Amino acid sequence: MLKLRPEPRPLNYQIGDGVTETDLVDAGRRRGRGAVSNKSGRFEPIARVVEDDGWGSSEDLPAFVTQVIAEKAKTVITRNESPDISFDRSINPYRGCEHGCVYCFARPTHAYMGLSPGLDFESKLFVKQGAAELLERELAAQGYAPRTIAIGTNTDPYQPIEREHRVMRSILEVLSRANHPVGIVTKSALVTRDIDILGPMAEKGLAKVALSITTLDPKLARTMEPRAATPARRLDAIRQLSEAGVPASVMVAPIIPAVNDPEIEAILAAAAAAGAREAGYVLLRLPHEVRDLFREWLLEHHPGKLRHVLSLIRSTRGGKDYDAKWGERMTGDGPYAWMIGRRFEIAAEKLELNKRRLKLRTDLFTPPKRAGEQLTLF
Repeated sequence: MLKLRPEPRPLNYQIGDGVTETDLVDAGRRRGRGAVSNKSGRFEPIARVVEDDGWGSSEDLPAFVTQVIAEKAKTVITRNESPDISFDRSINPYRGCEHGCVYCFARPTHAYMGLSPGLDFESKLFVKQGAAELLERELAAQGYAPRTIAIGTNTDPYQPIEREHRVMRSILEVLSRANHPVGIVTKSALVTRDIDILGPMAEKGLAKVALSITTLDPKLARTMEPRAATPARRLDAIRQLSEAGVPASVMVAPIIPAVNDPEIEAILAAAAAAGAREAGYVLLRLPHEVRDLFREWLLEHHPGKLRHVLSLIRSTRGGKDYDAKWGERMTGDGPYAWMIGRRFEIAAEKLELNKRRLKLRTDLFTPPKRAGEQLTLF
């Protein structure tokens, strides 16, 4: 049933505001998914609502299966001028992410496609066709100046569909031939498949990989990020990368107050033991639709913690659910956010993480030959 969209709730909605039964998708239809609803995105003039007609027909609706849609992009490198992140360019081989991490700050981008940031985000995926060819063309452009390209900062380049589509591998092949630096963030052990490319690149100072580990508890990981690699597999990926000479680090991201923040020290210790050299963290971010999706997840899996978790989150965001202020959106503000930061710093220092920050090389860059350009004999 389609209904006119109601006025949006204010950002500081009260904890007592209920999630209606029609918000939630039947558990059988979303088995193995992170979100528990599939509400329309913020740009849609109408809202989709599942409503039983009295015959129990809603129980017969099909399960959410992964659909892959080909996307013809015009460019593949995305530029940014954000003052609080360490890179100015990135590549996202895919839109949407099958890992289904309920807290993913990239979920709202699906609203731009006319899709839900909920279950649509993790089941209706877009693959960028010809990404490697586009990248080669952009690297060959006159005046291109190399700087580290970040991959995996929005959606995971090694999500399950990469096994078949191999877009990430084709991108790495282009970067390797051009001696172009790359930094990767992933929650997938599939990254070890590409050690044959990453190893030689790392030997030249051109590659590093960060594994994002939010918890060591497989049960929590299963509900929070259902189709990502298990925590043990991610730690093993750090070990394999390190043994192959690929600089590996750990991202404790996101840190969720009263959900996984008790594990900060244990995660860092496990990652350091596996060979991680550096570490970072990001406090939970709840932009746009992620706010309600995360709240629904808490009600489903941790109802007894709901009030406490949301209260702590707001204490780190100036009383709001989220504050996108530069310099604070990644780490938050206030006493609780400060405590998380200090715990992280103390643990990292004790484990000798971040003693030396690796800077990748750009001086080896060799631009690909442009179309029609003649090869030289000497």
